[in-house]
Amino acid sequence: MNLGNGLFQARKKCGLSQEEVAEKLGISRQTVSKWETDETVPDIRQSKKMAVLYNVSLDELIDFDIDIKEIQEAIDKTSEEVQEKIDWANAWGKKYPILLTYQANVNIPNYAYRINILLDELKKEYQFNEQDAMLVLKDILYNVWKNRKSK
Repeated sequence: MNLGNGLFQARKKCGLSQEEVAEKLGISRQTVSKWETDETVPDIRQSKKMAVLYNVSLDELIDFDIDIKEIQEAIDKTSEEVQEKIDWANAWGKKYPILLTYQANVNIPNYAYRINILLDELKKEYQFNEQDAMLVLKDILYNVWKNRKSK
């Protein structure tokens, strides 16, 4: 997301118009518009004032990504009971079709056996419960993948 769009999304999330932001910052509405369309960028002082106005940190304002914030809010509001009912493979399969097709080609029992050993090792060595062991293993796997991807 570009800075202008991030500023626009942060302003909208606060329910403010360009005119209201301009008035509170002591600038013109056109200046706010130029920031949001990436014609110009605010200086650091104006950025700090906007961050306060939008109730976000300066870092959040610069990196404001409405999608990530909305996803995090949705996760926080979703109960464990609802999460148990979600077919995550199907939900993610729309974005990553491999999740819907790999079962026909992958030797799942072989990988499941080896993963069970790793889960049992985590539980025994660190006294994790089932869920914590799975989350730790998932996080380790993600970090291994991320490191391989960056090489």
